[in-house]
Amino acid sequence: MSAVKQAAAPEQALVVGRITSVYGVKGWVKLYSHTDPMQGIFDYKHWWLKTPSGWKAVELSQGRLQGRGLVASVKGYTDRDQVKEICGMDIYIDAAELPELDEGDYYWSQLEGLRVITKEGVLLGKVSQLMETGANDVVVVRACEGSFDREERLIPYAPGTYVLNIDLEQQEMVVDWDPEF
Repeated sequence: MSAVKQAAAPEQALVVGRITSVYGVKGWVKLYSHTDPMQGIFDYKHWWLKTPSGWKAVELSQGRLQGRGLVASVKGYTDRDQVKEICGMDIYIDAAELPELDEGDYYWSQLEGLRVITKEGVLLGKVSQLMETGANDVVVVRACEGSFDREERLIPYAPGTYVLNIDLEQQEMVVDWDPEF
């Protein structure tokens, strides 16, 4: 019997990683984590997997660093043939499980989709994603209906310098950025 059970979708599904492949013979899997630090994925014991037949709930049994990556055991999975059914699936949590942040701090998922407007009121587009570059994170802004042009922009995520204000209720990010650049 499979340990994957039908489940209601999480209120606000948020991808935190991926089950990449089988690890060993006892039903463990290799993981790719989107959390920072990467072991943060183990802070969430209840995972949702989106399958072709709907949402499935699984529970983390154990997890650990293995070399430069992560491996985990999922409750109810005891051999490599059984665990193959969940390999390749994204791991979701309910965003309500995320820890509260200090004022002025944001999760990337909260910023994605915000309208990006210059301090002069010019709509540049919407945040499509954020990238980690080393020096500072970068906001990727893609054109949307009503935007200044059809260009994609990469704006450094530097609060106080380029990012002047974030208003989650209004779904806006105000930036100090020349639309011609």
